[in-house]
Amino acid sequence: MKLWSTFGLIMKDMWSISFLRDVFREFVGTTLFLFTSLSSVVLWPHFGPQSWDTISADPLVTMEPLHECTPDPLHVSLTFGASVALTCVCLGGVHLNPAMTLALVAGLRVSPWRAVLYVGAQLLGALTACGLLLGIAPAPLRSNLGINELASGVHLYQAFSVEMAVTFQLILSVLTVTHPKSAFLSLAPAVLGLSVTLGHLIAIGFTGCGMNPARSFGPAVLTLNFENHWVYWAGPCVGAILAWLLYDLLLYPRWTNLSDWLMEFRQVFLTAPSKQPRSPESNTEI
Repeated sequence: MKLWSTFGLIMKDMWSISFLRDVFREFVGTTLFLFTSLSSVVLWPHFGPQSWDTISADPLVTMEPLHECTPDPLHVSLTFGASVALTCVCLGGVHLNPAMTLALVAGLRVSPWRAVLYVGAQLLGALTACGLLLGIAPAPLRSNLGINELASGVHLYQAFSVEMAVTFQLILSVLTVTHPKSAFLSLAPAVLGLSVTLGHLIAIGFTGCGMNPARSFGPAVLTLNFENHWVYWAGPCVGAILAWLLYDLLLYPRWTNLSDWLMEFRQVFLTAPSKQPRSPESNTEI
């Protein structure tokens, strides 16, 4: 009876207007973020000695022999950083990143059942963004869609380590600036944009910079290229968990042992699901 009662509370909370709105915001936010960000990769072809000013009247004819994009890393890094910052300003406390959602679940800031639908919305948003890019990109530029690939000479363990490191600093930045007592709370979007920019400046030369499984998932699905795709899930997820462990267990301890964590999990998510936290800003006071 208690199990059914808990299940009923969970379903009531999940199908509330506020929850459905949160899921929709994740979908819209991820679509907007990845469409604008990946455009800097997909729509930035390499013309060799030419420039945009020297393209013929019919750009599709000029681009016909092109088979790849070689955008400037700084250009891409700044685009991703600005895009995530403006998306956060427009839509508020959205995650946009399955690794982010995982860290917030581990920190008991978001419930597991909410997280499942959040991640589903993020992946659907990634597919939508890449689908839009596929529709507007010139034919010679459609084979890549900004897919993440390991650079020549980079081993899998190196790629995993880089993805883990850049995601670690991103999640640690999120947990720090979104705390209610943070001096940078009002500047959170700008700080997160800088963190994303930094991650790309570090990782582009190694892995193309995933740092976000949804960002890697969309191009991989539409191009049907899953080579080494696990790196772009395992690295960010491990980095997210390590950042959570450092923040919640060492820097600002919230629990003394695993049993305390399990007790809080039951109290927050099983006893009163309707009172659960819904965003990164819902950090426990320290």
